[in-house]
Amino acid sequence: MISKVVIGKTFYGACRYICMDKKRAVVLEAEGVRDYDYKLMAKDFELQQSMRPSLTKAVFHGIISFYPGEKVEDKMMAKIAREYLAEMKITDTQFAIVKHIDKNHSHLHILANLVNNNGEAIKDNWIGLRGKKIAQKLTKKYGLKEAISKNLALTNLESLNEKEANRYIIYQAILEKLPLSRSIDELKEKLAKENIETLYKYKGQTNELQGISFKIGEFKYKGSEIDRKFSLNNLQKILLQQQSARLIKSPVDSFYSKSISQNKQPKINKQVSKEMHILNEMMKPDQRDQSMPSEWRLQKKRKKKSKRMHL
Repeated sequence: MISKVVIGKTFYGACRYICMDKKRAVVLEAEGVRDYDYKLMAKDFELQQSMRPSLTKAVFHGIISFYPGEKVEDKMMAKIAREYLAEMKITDTQFAIVKHIDKNHSHLHILANLVNNNGEAIKDNWIGLRGKKIAQKLTKKYGLKEAISKNLALTNLESLNEKEANRYIIYQAILEKLPLSRSIDELKEKLAKENIETLYKYKGQTNELQGISFKIGEFKYKGSEIDRKFSLNNLQKILLQQQSARLIKSPVDSFYSKSISQNKQPKINKQVSKEMHILNEMMKPDQRDQSMPSEWRLQKKRKKKSKRMHL
């Protein structure tokens, strides 16, 4: 049994990733969150996270992989996961333990909130190294197969663990960077800053894009392997929808949304306000005439009458 730890920013992405595919995901245990719907689970996690907004990375995601072919009952898996969290000193907080059933091996995803039930931050110093040591300790305690020999089975086990963790890292990164990108190339640049390489596949000898892949270290994944919505076609659709949404937004809407996102009260210069008022009046010619003072309207009628008299 080995451990891999990822600390993330968004609970929604983590919950969706580990719970959405019900063909392979089984929720073994949960505390403080609703376990029957990943969206509700994420909301419960986020609500507690909001008690300490300064802690931006509050998502603990531990991945525990068992030796290939090793059979461990669900109750034992849940017990090991709870002990794993306790040894990591991640206590008095929300958590969810989810088993994934893949072709060659079973592994656990353990989500926990690093903002505890009292709104206090749980320390994550050296958390990855601590996780590995605790996994080794629990492996011996429960008589599980140790990953110590340099054989093919061990190599496969470590590879499976790293592959699962890196797929999740890429998923989280795309989820965060995609709304901020205006094109595939811009998304590529943003992901590069997170040490994620974006690879394009072209149709024949042309410049026409046919597919997209993402790579961390030696691990490479097609976009659809990360998530179905991250295939090239779906990414292009999402970017097009975002572009259309930006185009239909008025300058005033953009100004207000920007102000709200910065938690500041919008301040509009008097001259700008006056110009906006004039612009609105020009856009509504019928209302403009009705809003004129009565004396101006009378003068207008007199001028029209005088013109008729001359004719």
